[in-house]
Amino acid sequence: MDDQQQDSYDEGRLSDVRVLIVDDERDILESFDAAFQSEDALTLTAADGDEAVRICNEDPPDIVILDMMLPKRSGFLVLERIKGLESSPIVIMVTANEGQRHQAYGESLGVDAYLQKPVPLSLLLDKAVELLDARDDALDTLEDE
Repeated sequence: MDDQQQDSYDEGRLSDVRVLIVDDERDILESFDAAFQSEDALTLTAADGDEAVRICNEDPPDIVILDMMLPKRSGFLVLERIKGLESSPIVIMVTANEGQRHQAYGESLGVDAYLQKPVPLSLLLDKAVELLDARDDALDTLEDE
């Protein structure tokens, strides 16, 4: 294997993908951050809803990992705001809330995936890769038309 093949082999699945992780629980924020960095993602973190919206407006990420219950602005209000942006990011909502009504509301606001806490880090990473691949495939199809 030559050096170029080795370099691409060593890259994580999320190399150069910008990920905003939003959660008010420090342990969760840190574990999600470490997991995404292990896949070579470029991560930003926010501990409340207002900070998440500010980051999305100033420096939009490719994907947002969003807790539902946040101080200052709920995950639903953040979702509503960032899905209204011209180039809205992929959003994966993670929550300890098991209510189907909340999931349906999130879906009506445009959430791309809804996962229950505690979510295995491997599942969260796989879902992020799957959604990014689907978005890239859809963009490729549009360009081909």
